[in-house]
Amino acid sequence: MKIIGVALAFGTLTTVSAHATDKARVRGVVESLSGDTLMVKSREGKDVTIMLKSGWAVNGIVNAAVTDIKPGDFVGIASMPTESGVNGALEVLIFPAAMKGTGEGDYGWDLKPKSSMTNATVASAVTSVNGPTLTLTYKGGEKKISIPPGTPVVTFGKATKDDIKPGAGVIINGTTTGDNMVESDRVVVGINGVVPPM
Repeated sequence: MKIIGVALAFGTLTTVSAHATDKARVRGVVESLSGDTLMVKSREGKDVTIMLKSGWAVNGIVNAAVTDIKPGDFVGIASMPTESGVNGALEVLIFPAAMKGTGEGDYGWDLKPKSSMTNATVASAVTSVNGPTLTLTYKGGEKKISIPPGTPVVTFGKATKDDIKPGAGVIINGTTTGDNMVESDRVVVGINGVVPPM
């Protein structure tokens, strides 16, 4: 899971709560960064302290377009069931070619109730009035997901620690170390006002 530990396949927590393995995911905005201590206001409105490990890294999230998605690409799509029987995308992450296969599979996700995450290869794309429908293949399975107009589509971009500034959207995967405290070795930050949608 390497970089995806924070980017997509990170556990099943929305703020700072623990389950059997004490994994945590924090989605929110930066309040401050002082040395290796990052303060985040979570999407649930809680103040969370992130203790960053020595040598911690940062990844950027930048906007992309649905037209950038082509057969053979590896994507991560959070989606929800729809009445049509084909899941509808909530967000799409296009992985760089070097990350193909990262977190491959289809599993439950915590973006919304009943949502799932599918990290898979685009086998085909069919365009319709309601946006493209992708057929995704992964080890042991296949899934069709439609991408409605307006669905956030993003990819990884360059980022530095200077991009972790007050108001920037972040996603952090780590382990709980106490009440509203998380330890992590990586921060995923939105660049140029992008709010990481994952």
